[in-house]
Amino acid sequence: MEGRKASSGKIVVISGPSGVGKSTICREVVKRLGNVYLSVSVTTRPKAESEVDGRDYWFLSPKQFQERIDKGLLLEYAEVFGNLYGTPKDKVDEAIKANKIAILEIDVQGGRAVKKIYPDAVMIFIAPPAKKDLAKRINGRGRDKLEATEKRLNIADSEIAIGRKYYPYMVVNDDLQKAINDVVNIIQQNTGGKE
Repeated sequence: MEGRKASSGKIVVISGPSGVGKSTICREVVKRLGNVYLSVSVTTRPKAESEVDGRDYWFLSPKQFQERIDKGLLLEYAEVFGNLYGTPKDKVDEAIKANKIAILEIDVQGGRAVKKIYPDAVMIFIAPPAKKDLAKRINGRGRDKLEATEKRLNIADSEIAIGRKYYPYMVVNDDLQKAINDVVNIIQQNTGGKE
């Protein structure tokens, strides 16, 4: 990234199908790298009992979400499984101005939208070793009914195809520690080294 100023931050987009382990990988990457901002998405989906508002997501009503769209406060947004998800633009801009690595854990639609705004964004796709492994992980979370699990698996096929086409970096999560190390290495190679 020769044209990038040394004093500016960097955007890293991490995408992958539901249940592939993106959140776990992102949390570990943040622990291992310094000067990182992990973006917290806004969503209209109901909060799970174990989730914390502001840590896992910012949980909004559909009206609050629409107000953010109308005011241009979202970097990207999309409807996924009947709920809206988006990335708060102000927080990402603040991280970039503070010379931080801003990690956005978002779907492939959002990733492509971000790449148009930030052409030098580092695009990393997390893939499952096999579809049966992904099905096992989704079922193991216990969040979805059978019909919803099947829908997630069908969408995963198209997400993986988009990942192969638009994401220069593909990390297969068949060994969690290796996947975390791979993502850390990719980020370090694209942001000027270690923190």
